[in-house]
Amino acid sequence: MAGGHWGPLLTALLAARVAAAAEGSPEQAALPEERSWVRPMTASNWTLVMEGEWMLKFYAPWCPSCQQTDSEWETFAKNGEILQISVGKVDVIQEPGLSGRFFVTTLPAFFHAKDGIFRRYRGPGVYEDLQNYILEKKWQSVEPLTGWKSPASLTMSGMAGLFSISGKIWHLHNYFTVTLGIPAWCSYVFFVMATLIFGLFMGLVLVVISECFYIPLPRHLSERTEQTRRSEEAHKAEQPQDAEEEKDDSNEEENKDSLVDEEEEKEDLGDEDEAEEDEEEDSPAARVDEERSDAQDQGPLREVQERGGAEPGEDVPAQPSPAHSEAAEDTLRQRRSQHADKGPQV
Repeated sequence: MAGGHWGPLLTALLAARVAAAAEGSPEQAALPEERSWVRPMTASNWTLVMEGEWMLKFYAPWCPSCQQTDSEWETFAKNGEILQISVGKVDVIQEPGLSGRFFVTTLPAFFHAKDGIFRRYRGPGVYEDLQNYILEKKWQSVEPLTGWKSPASLTMSGMAGLFSISGKIWHLHNYFTVTLGIPAWCSYVFFVMATLIFGLFMGLVLVVISECFYIPLPRHLSERTEQTRRSEEAHKAEQPQDAEEEKDDSNEEENKDSLVDEEEEKEDLGDEDEAEEDEEEDSPAARVDEERSDAQDQGPLREVQERGGAEPGEDVPAQPSPAHSEAAEDTLRQRRSQHADKGPQV
């Protein structure tokens, strides 16, 4: 009888104990997660890469190529202490400012940093290639990012600000369309109106700033500046008129000079004609004198020839000597020169 009463009670207790053991078994079976050796980098701690040697990986959760290199990157980070290098990663979705600072355009993207000097690693994301890149110091043959391309430059800081603003706008658009269920065109209209209002507000701020820092000139100085401006305009208007008057004067002088030259040429031509006419008038008289002188010189010779010869008792006149002929020629030349001198005087 006693065994019959305790039998059901014992079975109930055993069933309750088995159920409690079954509920506690999943907690005992759970294992702790493995610790990651890759350090996440954000806009607040990215300056750590300015000291020491670093390797950075830029990735996105939706990128298949980035997911293929995750295991290799974890293995490389585990051996970072042996290689004396720090390994980090940047999620471009969560940190758009850092992607703009490094000007990341393709994924995945790898960068090497050594004491603030950055270089782009363009090899595969395989552990062996990464290890050889550090051990053999292949990064020394790569041209560093200097000048405005350096992530620490002022230009890249501005680029980081633009990328961060675009990331915030994208997150806000997703919040409107996904979380709140607003149509996409309503989100676009909102951003357009916000852009116009922001532009007007910035213009108003610039006007207020210019009015605050603008120092007006005194009244007498402003009047002087107005007078000088008017005088300059009047002077500019007078300059074309003066130029036209000078052109007219120069044309008149040229016309006068040409007329004077033509008159002088006409007078010279008239004088030459008169001189030629006087010479023509004097030439007959000179010819007559020459004929007379020749006749006087040859008169005795003709008489002798007409008589038929000289008689024995008569004296024959002697022929003129060369000296007399030369003297006659000189006299003729003198007469001709005198007539020529008298001609222009008449």
